[in-house]
Amino acid sequence: MKLIEAYQEQQLKDIQDLYEKAFPASEKKPFSLILEKRKEGVVEVLAIEGEERFLGLAIAILYKDMVLLDYFAVAANKRGKGVGSAAIQLLKERYANKRFFLEIERTDVKAENLEERCRRREFYLKNGLAPISLFVELFKVEMEVLTNHCMVSFEEYYQLYIETFGKSRVEGNVKLGK
Repeated sequence: MKLIEAYQEQQLKDIQDLYEKAFPASEKKPFSLILEKRKEGVVEVLAIEGEERFLGLAIAILYKDMVLLDYFAVAANKRGKGVGSAAIQLLKERYANKRFFLEIERTDVKAENLEERCRRREFYLKNGLAPISLFVELFKVEMEVLTNHCMVSFEEYYQLYIETFGKSRVEGNVKLGK
């Protein structure tokens, strides 16, 4: 299995299709914005590929010495087969010299999909990511930040969003959680 920067039309189509299916509308950015930020060099759009071609996606925001894994998904027919765990290890290797982190929906609040949230959190913990007690509200979704054993302050996190997407999009939409 490998991570490939996606530039080919079919790769981008596969990534966009999975992106649209895998994430709730409240958590998705316009895919065109992701591609625009990729052209600017601040976002990487990666295809997770294996012998059977497309296995999943990873979309990362790059800022200074930090990498935010903004979106990560494995194709539905490949889940539960070790693809996600192997891909996380590849991502940790790819960004070994950076502070690598991600956001997940909080598991300590009432939610219709609480079981799914807990499974997702356990997956990341099993794969070596750790909580740092940083909770954020991201476009009205309560999230917890997990890292690859590094520290990220809210100020750094907020600055990553400001520098990537602009103050007008971020202000009032990215807040410190409770």
